[in-house]
This record gives sequence, C-alpha cells and structure tokens, in this order.
Amino acid sequence: MAAASSCAGFCRAGWQPCFQFVRHGSKAVTRHWKPMHFLRQQLMAVTEYIPPKPLIAPECRPPVKIDEEEHGFVKFLRRQVEQTFRENNMIAVCQYNYAPGGEIALMRHRLRKYNIHAKFFPNEVLRAVLMESKYKNLLPLFVARNLLLVSPETRAREMLRVLKNIPQITLLGGCIDNTLMSKEGFNNYAKLLSMATTQGEVVGALSLLPSQTSTLLQRGPIHLASLLDQYIKQQTSSGAEVKEGGDS
Repeated sequence: MAAASSCAGFCRAGWQPCFQFVRHGSKAVTRHWKPMHFLRQQLMAVTEYIPPKPLIAPECRPPVKIDEEEHGFVKFLRRQVEQTFRENNMIAVCQYNYAPGGEIALMRHRLRKYNIHAKFFPNEVLRAVLMESKYKNLLPLFVARNLLLVSPETRAREMLRVLKNIPQITLLGGCIDNTLMSKEGFNNYAKLLSMATTQGEVVGALSLLPSQTSTLLQRGPIHLASLLDQYIKQQTSSGAEVKEGGDS
C-alpha cells in the first residue's frame, strides 16, 4: 500500500520513469594515457639523435638560383637587345618622362633623318643582358623609364641638337665606339671637328714639317750658288779691267 501510494504521488507530481539503454557486447576501454616513467624519459633524452652541424652556416652559403624558364617574348627581347648593342657604334641612354605621342613621333622622325633610332626595352631585360656583357658599367643608368638612342654612326652633335628641343627626354650617358661617356662626354664629343676636317688638319701638319726640312736643306746650296755667281762676275769684271789697262 505504501509503495502504491508513493507511486501515485510521483505520477501526480509529473515524474516519469527513467529509461536507460544498455549496449551489450561492447568492450571496456582499458588503455588510458599514463605519463612516461622518469627513467624512460631520461633514456629517450640520452638516446635522441642529434644531426651534425654543417661546416658552412646556411647564412654564409650563396643563394641558390632557381632556373625559371623564360617566356618566348622575353627571349625575343633579349635577342633584340643583344643585336642593338652589337650593331651600333653610338648608344645613348636617356630618361623618358611623359610626353604627348605627337612629340615623340616628331622626335623619332627627326632622328631618323640622321640614321638615329629610338628603342624601348624593359629594364629587366636590359639588366639581364648587360650583366653578362662588356657594357655592365651602364647598369646604374637604367632607372625608372629609359629610352635608347642608337646609331651605327657617331652622330652625337645631331642627337643633342634634336634633344635640345624636347625637355621630357634627358640624356644620362652612353657609349661611343666602345668608350663609356657621361652627358658631359657627349657634349665634348659633339664639339669635335668632323673626321674629314681633322684628317685635313693632320695632313697639313704632317706636310708642313717636310716642306720646312726641304727648305732648310735647299738654303745652303742656293746661298752657295749665289756666292759663286757673284765671285764669277767679280772675276770677269776684274779681268776686263786688266785687259783695258794693258792695251792703253
């Protein structure tokens, strides 16, 4: 009676019996994490592998270059740069600032009259080519946007005359006949006389010395001949006077 009354009381209070599902056939977990024994820790620390230190520190080793395959267009530009430096005797490096397209086209037209051509190449390609050539001392000139003015002839005077009217393009330096020159070097080279005039002056200077030498060599015989002529005249005049005195 007491159990029935207590059950009735729980049911009236809203209590429900608890059901528990039991899974049969499962294995009990018997492996739990345990800390390593102190002696074993010491044994593992003593027997740990320590790799030998390299003879050269990694910081002192040269960087390893990764050979990247160049794009076909980059190879084409490299060949163009190599051909430009190989076939031209005058190479001027200029800094190219913004200018209207019409002025650049007019400048290229004026330069083409003197067989001077303007070349645009990326600085990355130019640096890669010049680093492996005899023009590596030109590398400091290639900063920002650059322009090459090249010609198979040495037309520095005509080039400076055209660039004088275009302030957007500044001459930095270059190379003439395998000789590196600065901006002042180009100005001094442009003031030189032409090859024909210089050759004429050299020929005149060389011919002046032989002419002076021949004049000096001929002066003695000519003076001697004049003295002999004068002596012969004196002798003939004195002989004629002696004859006149004997006749009288």
